[in-house]
Amino acid sequence: MIYKIIGNLYPKKIKKGLVDLITYSNINTEVNKFLGFILVFNLLFSILFGFYIGAFFNLNFWLIFVVVFFVIIISEVMLLNLNAEKKGKFIESVLPDALQLMSSNLKAGLSVDRALLLSMRPEFGPLKDEINLVGRKITSGMEITRALMEMSERVKSKKLEKTMLLITSGLKSGGELAKLLEQTSEGLLNQNLVDKKIRASVGMYVMFILVAICIGAPMLFGLSSYLIEILTTSFGNIDMPDISEIGGGGLPFAVPKVTISLEFLLIYIVSFLVVTSFLGSLIVGLISKGNEKEGFKYIIPVMVVSILLFFVVRLIVKGLLGGMFAMQ
Repeated sequence: MIYKIIGNLYPKKIKKGLVDLITYSNINTEVNKFLGFILVFNLLFSILFGFYIGAFFNLNFWLIFVVVFFVIIISEVMLLNLNAEKKGKFIESVLPDALQLMSSNLKAGLSVDRALLLSMRPEFGPLKDEINLVGRKITSGMEITRALMEMSERVKSKKLEKTMLLITSGLKSGGELAKLLEQTSEGLLNQNLVDKKIRASVGMYVMFILVAICIGAPMLFGLSSYLIEILTTSFGNIDMPDISEIGGGGLPFAVPKVTISLEFLLIYIVSFLVVTSFLGSLIVGLISKGNEKEGFKYIIPVMVVSILLFFVVRLIVKGLLGGMFAMQ
């Protein structure tokens, strides 16, 4: 009961977006209860994590709490998005075959609802489950056009939505539905082929972006950070003579004072790699799939690889040049 009350506290716009994602992801539970449980879990986990990490590393509790809380929320929304997109993409891939089977059943003389139900196969996965739900609603007395449009609302796919609009329009107008389904299936197949060709043509750009983020930037940062550490230590060890001892005329050159600490430099580089990995992954998703949300699945792997490679390169450079510059 407490979870339902907490779930009702969500702002309307945010709640609507979350409800849509939950519906797309086939999470069969009471929405308010689920949202309330997620919020309570996120708060408790963030409090515990912030307390222990803050005490262990002597960091500010509230900073850790806020960062962890928002990271968990963003991660959960990303997972729901990925699940919804995965379901929609799979249904789009098998939709042409389902329409072909339905068209064949209609030509064989079956009614629209029977042709729809008998065209489903186990390999159609989520689409078969959605059609079975449509069949149960039709059996309970719902109009087939309404049941089909409700199905399109449970799947995050523009292609399925447009296909359902065509079918319902054909049913209402009394046209030759079998021919319409056959033409729609051919159109979807041609569009899928065009999408595959486009993805193949932009593959080189995707590889270039991933190599630059995962290899190029970490290697350059690993080398430059160690060189900056050498310069900082070297200038810090220079014992400059007093100007009054050399006649008060001043030095003919100025020795700059390096005030950048190694800790600040490492935090800056890691932050830069995190932001670059996030934005680069979104760009990869936009280029390869036509939707930046498709890049969510690359964020964590790209981020981990780039940060690990940075520290590995830094250790290698330090091992090779440490003896030369007497760096410990």
